[in-house]
Amino acid sequence: MNIFIVGPMGSGKSTVGKIISDELFLNFFDTDEEIELRTGASIDWIFDLEGEKGFRKRESLILQEMVEKNSIVLSTGGGIILSNPNRELLSSRGTVFYLSTPISIQVERTSKDKNRPLLKNGDPEEILSKLHEDRKTLYEEVSDHIIETENKSSQEVAAEIINLVKG
Repeated sequence: MNIFIVGPMGSGKSTVGKIISDELFLNFFDTDEEIELRTGASIDWIFDLEGEKGFRKRESLILQEMVEKNSIVLSTGGGIILSNPNRELLSSRGTVFYLSTPISIQVERTSKDKNRPLLKNGDPEEILSKLHEDRKTLYEEVSDHIIETENKSSQEVAAEIINLVKG
């Protein structure tokens, strides 16, 4: 059983993923953390050096490796769903949960984080709104379950996912 968590930046994927992995005694992985561990560089630096295209290539390679594991919780980068092969991998190798999160919460959660390369140039609310428009359908398409996160703590979101997994 693999649990894959998708959603926009600031939706709480990593926080929720760690709670689920602790509760269900599963190994936790985060695609962004894996990329940083292996390259020894921050996501921000990779974007600066290789651009988004270079980063997405690295992200896809990490995903290919991660989906071969069993009994894991994987939190993914917000843009991982942009690639059709990535969506197919996620769908075929585990249960996918989309953390649907209001733009206002994303803005609030990402405002203090300087490691958000897509938010560096422009108004974060406008950028997040545009990303939402571009990606919402892809998140919905790839997910087995859509979890509304508004007015819920990370613990509550994790509990909802655990209940669905345990069926």
